[in-house]
Amino acid sequence: MNESTGMGHASSRTVEADVVVCGGGVAGTMAAVAAARQGASVVLVERYGFLGGNATAGAVAQFNSWQTGNGRTVVAGLADEVVARLRLYGAARAHERFMMSTGHHMDRVEYAPEVLKLVLDDMVAEAGVRPLLHTTLLDVASNGRHIDGIRVLTKGGVLLLRAGVFVDASGDMDALKQAGARFLELGDGEVLQPATMMFRFGPIDFERFGALSKAELSALAAQGYAQGQLARAALHSSRDPYSDDGWFNISRLGIDATDPMALGAAEIEGRRQAWKAAWFLANAVPGCEKGRLRAFATQVGVRETRRLEGDHVLTAQELLEPVQFSDAIAAGAYPIDIHPATGGALHYVPMDADHAYQIPYRSLIPSMLDNALGIGRGISASHEALAAIRVMTISMAVGQAAGIAAAMAARAAEGGMGAQVRAVKVPALREALVRGGAVLA
Repeated sequence: MNESTGMGHASSRTVEADVVVCGGGVAGTMAAVAAARQGASVVLVERYGFLGGNATAGAVAQFNSWQTGNGRTVVAGLADEVVARLRLYGAARAHERFMMSTGHHMDRVEYAPEVLKLVLDDMVAEAGVRPLLHTTLLDVASNGRHIDGIRVLTKGGVLLLRAGVFVDASGDMDALKQAGARFLELGDGEVLQPATMMFRFGPIDFERFGALSKAELSALAAQGYAQGQLARAALHSSRDPYSDDGWFNISRLGIDATDPMALGAAEIEGRRQAWKAAWFLANAVPGCEKGRLRAFATQVGVRETRRLEGDHVLTAQELLEPVQFSDAIAAGAYPIDIHPATGGALHYVPMDADHAYQIPYRSLIPSMLDNALGIGRGISASHEALAAIRVMTISMAVGQAAGIAAAMAARAAEGGMGAQVRAVKVPALREALVRGGAVLA
């Protein structure tokens, strides 16, 4: 990676790399690590002082859906490595399978969000990725279908980042938006899925709380919702590995998180909803009587904003059949799980016991750009399909694929510039993924 001054802006330094990744959530971090392990020079841009996105700042605190209903593994690779490293820190509970209120099997790994920050730091440092933390995107310079560079604001001033390939993992696809990518519209009757403010509550007597039947939990949740103490009729939680605290996912914020005024208002309302929910837990839910609200997530967890128009738009029908893609680069088994913006219920389409689906490489490629990829919750998918593939396990798998593809595209172009992501040889990409422990079907 080379650095120079004055290129493209009078007061900017220029940093050159093979690959620039915008957004250090789990998808972006896996992309950066995967690209660097392929020998690419990589810069990773993140607005916070730590990595992880919804997994850390959003405090989701559990990685869901590693397996089909009957236990067949569909996500592994770098995602597995993340969990293995968490366990070395003593910060992940055992993989568990449980029955959903719908009667279908689900599986998860509960983890400590604060320690995940350390794990991602370790992986980035060992791979040789150069992280730019506390950094905000300013603008994008593009020439037709090619991104020339992005300008970012850092504590030390403005930097111009140039690369062969740009990977947008920002969630809202801010870089691709400025570069001229196209985005999908919501269909008739579709609304953006709501955001959630996670909160930490404890101590909890998990023996008593865990002994509540699904019917009892549903009745308590309905009671809290009817009384206006819960914003949604649910008591979803995960247990902290270090304590008798739990992280609760029971708020509902119907906003467009790309609207800055709405996002700020949602942060405030989310904390208000969490406080009311904590009061209800302590006063109405067995096992929670001694608990109190201990912490809010750093930010609201956003499920959906912009969805990229890619070379292929993944649909719910393709997930449900499932379609076998020749350019599949990741697999998943999480059900279609649409949280409505208002009301207590959700739209849930389960998968059969051994049902898994695939995600094609073409759904990562912006239709209007040649040297960029879009991953995470902004992937090219219909509203309904995104409700299945947005979860963090699948995002990590897609991120691993994007990183390898970006490194391959940069390597194929002389000096890394002029890279073409469509020129990546898919069989070689798939072979590299399998060597890296990924599951493709």
